[in-house]
Amino acid sequence: MTVDIIRDVLSWCAVINVGLLLWWFLFFMLAHDWMYRIHGKWFKLSVERFDAIHYAGMAFFKICIWLFNIVPYLAIRIVE
Repeated sequence: MTVDIIRDVLSWCAVINVGLLLWWFLFFMLAHDWMYRIHGKWFKLSVERFDAIHYAGMAFFKICIWLFNIVPYLAIRIVE
């Protein structure tokens, strides 16, 4: 596997993951009540706790995207 392939894989992973994060955010903002009703059937959560869990999940996912996709991609671009 060449460095070019790894760089391309990291860039596409970052694009796909940012797309998933954007989809999650938009779905959360536009279908919040529906999502809360669905999850409310499974778990006993207040709206505040539901929001906090989703925001924490999005923040964790964003940190993982930076840590595992974007930073290694930038490091490869700098070294090359």
